[in-house]
Amino acid sequence: MTDSQANQMWGGRFAEGPDAIMEAINASIGFDQRLARQDIEGSRAHAAMLAAQGIITDKDAEAIREGLLTVLSEIEGGSFQFSTALEDIHMNVEARLKEVIGEPAGRLHTGRSRNDQVATDFRLWVRDQADAAIGGLEALIRALLTQAEEGADWVMPGFTHLQTAQPVTWGHHMMAYVEMFSRDLGRFTDARKRMNESPLGAAALAGTSFPLDRQMTAEALGFDRPCANSLDAVSDRDFALEFLGAASICAMHLSRFAEELVIWSSAQFRFVALSDRFSTGSSIMPQKKNPDAAELIRAKIGRIFGANVALMTVMKGLPLAYSKDMQEDKEQVFDAADNLMLALAAMTGMVSDMKANVPALEAAAGAGFSTATDLADWLVRVLGMPFRDAHHVTGSLVAKAEGQGCDLPDLTLADMQAVEPRITEEVFGVLGVHNSVASRMSYGGTAPERVREQVAAWKARLDD
Repeated sequence: MTDSQANQMWGGRFAEGPDAIMEAINASIGFDQRLARQDIEGSRAHAAMLAAQGIITDKDAEAIREGLLTVLSEIEGGSFQFSTALEDIHMNVEARLKEVIGEPAGRLHTGRSRNDQVATDFRLWVRDQADAAIGGLEALIRALLTQAEEGADWVMPGFTHLQTAQPVTWGHHMMAYVEMFSRDLGRFTDARKRMNESPLGAAALAGTSFPLDRQMTAEALGFDRPCANSLDAVSDRDFALEFLGAASICAMHLSRFAEELVIWSSAQFRFVALSDRFSTGSSIMPQKKNPDAAELIRAKIGRIFGANVALMTVMKGLPLAYSKDMQEDKEQVFDAADNLMLALAAMTGMVSDMKANVPALEAAAGAGFSTATDLADWLVRVLGMPFRDAHHVTGSLVAKAEGQGCDLPDLTLADMQAVEPRITEEVFGVLGVHNSVASRMSYGGTAPERVREQVAAWKARLDD
């Protein structure tokens, strides 16, 4: 591509071609070629609208639309030659279109600017990624529901401060992540609704004098409506920021779960066994089975959150309307979207494959005085003791058990009556971990019955 050819794309304002350094900093084709399909989709819709409005002939519009399909097939087939001198995907496509169909290609840009063109392309791409994230989250939620249903009765320790707190069920723990990831699902769905407005036809910043039908192009591209303000249409990147915000929270949830899987799969816990598909070995220690997939998921939050901060920083000081700073809006979003989808797929695979060590879970559930709260509740419910007094009595019994090197259920009735004479043999019925979880029947509680109700409700919601 010669400088003179590049100048023709810019117009007659510039007499000399760009310096090599300027070309390097100005060009975006190295990364925005990922927008090729969206760019051609938008151009085909624009050409059809121009013909419908009588702005170009049907013959030219048909040549443009067919020529664009040829260009797209070249790009997807890997034979397209991208040129840095042509700066971006828009000018690369238009230059090749001219080579394919000749003079009609020059009419495609009527009533359009690269400003509304890139805003449209990028919205289409981010919308596709929101759809992909929604699909990925639904798959992960279904995998969690399968685990929850299978393990609705399995007891395990519930933690606060990573210290044993109260027994819960495996199913209840899995359903906690269903709730977390469902909020992510809602955020992506909400963001998609807000981003689904078309910038196409806003032109450079002020609209155009051509009688465009912006509703026609919006509908052709699957948008709900055109953007209502041309200045906002070309300068807004909220859609990308919302996507990154939702992706950051989702990645944080994935990281929390990944951290638990790292802990649970350790030799010290042995709560779960991760499949060989999502583990690696050591180059020097033959006994090692490392949860590398979980660890890498845990690290993804850094890249995704960094992309969010980076784009916020790019946008924070920009006056209306378009500034070249906004060329820096894509690479971070591309990287974040790629890594989010990889993390979602890896987590779904791990959840689908992982095997709970039910005996180890149950043994851990009964350790660490996990039924102390059940004892305190029994003292309140049966003896009518104020909870603060019950808390004090229970604490004394925990100290006694700790001194004897045993757990609460291992104390004798005489041991307990030495602290509170009114305690009866009935108390031992609440000290077993299975009795404990079964008693937690409040809405949202850990009782197996409640877990199964939530699993069924979520399955019905996803099927709808």
